[in-house]
This record gives sequence, C-alpha cells and structure tokens, in this order.
Amino acid sequence: MELNLSDKSVIVTGSGSNIGRAIALAFGKEGARVVVADIDAKRCEYVAKEALAAGAVDVMALPMDVTNWDSVNSGIAEVQAGFGKVDVLVNNVGWVLDGLFVDKPRSEWEREIQMNLWSNINCTRAVLDGMIKLGSGSIVNIGSDAGRMGEYRQAVYAATKGAVIALSKTLARENGKFGIRFNTVCPGTTMPDSTEDTGEQSMWANALKEWNTPEMRERIAKLYPMRRIGRPVDVANAVLFLASDVSSFVTGQTLSVSGGYTMM
Repeated sequence: MELNLSDKSVIVTGSGSNIGRAIALAFGKEGARVVVADIDAKRCEYVAKEALAAGAVDVMALPMDVTNWDSVNSGIAEVQAGFGKVDVLVNNVGWVLDGLFVDKPRSEWEREIQMNLWSNINCTRAVLDGMIKLGSGSIVNIGSDAGRMGEYRQAVYAATKGAVIALSKTLARENGKFGIRFNTVCPGTTMPDSTEDTGEQSMWANALKEWNTPEMRERIAKLYPMRRIGRPVDVANAVLFLASDVSSFVTGQTLSVSGGYTMM
C-alpha cells in the first residue's frame, strides 16, 4: 500500500526520544523530508542522522522550545525557508509526573499544561497559515488514553490530553474546507527499549531505571488485554497512517493505540 509520504515535509516535535524518535525514523523510511524538533540539540542531531540513514530524502535538526512562541515561530520559519512548505506536523511533545492532585505543586500543573497543551497550540498556529495557502496538510496530535477516560494520579495531565482531543476535533471542523486534516493518536504506556533511545531531558531519562525491570513490565502488561506494553513503533505506525494519503477522508478522529486498554 502506497502512503505517498515520499518528499513530504514532516515536522515531529519531541523527536529526540521514545515515541517521537520512532515517528521520525518511520517517516524517514518512507523517504520524507524529516524535521527532528526537540529542545535537546544533541538529540536533534543524533536522531536526524538516524532518520537520514533510515532513508529520509533530507533532514533538518531543529532545536526548539515548543512552549515558547518565539522559539516555535522562528523554528517554523526556518523549516519554511529550508523545505519550502510543511505538509505534516506531528505534535508529539508531552510530559507527566504522576502524583495525586492534592499532593502536586502548582509548578507541576503549569508544566503539564505548557508541555501538553500550549505546545500543540503554538506549533499548530505556526504551521497553519502555510497549510491553508498550500491547500492541504495533516496534523497528528499525540494524546493519551488518560484524556479519554481519566487516569489515577494524572489529573491535570489527563485534562490537557482531553483538551488536545477537543482542539483537534474543533480545528478539523474549521479547516476541513482548506484540505487540512486533524487527528489524534492516544497511546497507552509506551516505553523506550533502552536508555539509548532517550535524551537527558526526556521524562523517561530517570523513570526508565525504575520502570524497565522484568517485574514492573509484567505488572504493567497485565493491565492490557493484549498483555504487553506498547512499543514506540506501534504509535509510529498509527501516525503514518493518519498522516498519509491512505487516510485522506479521515479527520477529527481519535485512535487509541493501547492494546485494548481503552475501548471507546
């Protein structure tokens, strides 16, 4: 099946680690022009080289703070100047630190809102004018099953991911007439294969040491009907489908990639 992603210009935010890295490499294998956008400049360069080796026709390493409008605006302008257009945006950046709502400091709530919601708003707004002018585009947001059903110890994170889903649906209604599609992929627990797949600024940098044990993996896997933990490539495959021409009549949809954890 031809996805028609070759030569498409694709921006993947938070692509220095885990899910974002897998998405960037998947687009690379399809021969796309891949922009590896991440706040970690070293990881940008590292994954950009990986994407090029995977088959990307061209790559750009783009250090960018998605919570800062000036950083996003200048970064997208750099992509427009270098690649001429943006065909696909994947809003992948996300962050959560589990804890009961009453126990978490306000600073953590604010970071969760900035990382999970404002990042999407900033990046989407920055590419939208160009896509409207182009008359086409696909924006895939990475949500979470927490945003569909709520999740223990993730109250504000769940709220932001629910907002991402609602934002996607609303923008799909507003921009369908311009040929622009918005869809959301909601992963369950998706762990990197090793510490080499994460940067120092990834939320998994320290968490993986605690979570990546046979006992913890078995405990988590039991929560899922398919009895395994999600792999980054599982999410990447869903993103490729929603970004491609294969799904050209699909917009405003929410797809869970979580081994049956959420069935909605």
